[in-house]
Amino acid sequence: MITVLLVDDQPLLRAGFRSLIELAQDIQIVGEAANGPDAVALARRLRPDVVCMDVRMPGGNGLDATRVIVSEIDPPPAVLVLTTFELDEYVFGALEAGASGFLLKDTDMDELIEGIRRLAAGEGLVDQAVTRRVIAEFARRRPATPAPETPVDQLLTSREAEIVRLLAEGLSNAEIAAELVVEVSTVKSHLRRAMAKIGARDRLQTVIWAYRHGVAPLHDPA
Repeated sequence: MITVLLVDDQPLLRAGFRSLIELAQDIQIVGEAANGPDAVALARRLRPDVVCMDVRMPGGNGLDATRVIVSEIDPPPAVLVLTTFELDEYVFGALEAGASGFLLKDTDMDELIEGIRRLAAGEGLVDQAVTRRVIAEFARRRPATPAPETPVDQLLTSREAEIVRLLAEGLSNAEIAAELVVEVSTVKSHLRRAMAKIGARDRLQTVIWAYRHGVAPLHDPA
């Protein structure tokens, strides 16, 4: 059973999300919070698999809460940021805070449920409206991270770097496997090793790392 903490300052919206999400037999809402501090406290106590987090809330915003949850809870739950805003600084702030995924509140419920499942399984998620070019723009806007002590070509094997690059280009595990003519299990193994080496928590953070360190080329946002 996948456990979820709902965080939103609007009670009616939380109730709507709860009733719809719990139609999925494999997902259980274990708690609700109306602001960031309460979300942090409940996440520490309940240890949910996924936190569905609003960003703009009185009494403590979701970005600060995400940062604390990701950095101070071990192992951290995946944070799925839900917002009505598409391409503003809150998106980039959510990525920077350590969120594993991002969806607009008006997304189809089936997509939300599938997103929760993917995050619980360790896969990063972005809304279809937030393309890899938006993640590239995030990498462009933020100051470059210091060059790693070990060059990328020494940190990752050529196959690991290739898989990380294809991941950053938006390919799924199955598509990467087809591209490289290997088994999906082989892709997963290489990706796990690469993520451990670079200190990335999930696929989304791996993509951001790839853009910031030149493994994937930055595209001009259109």
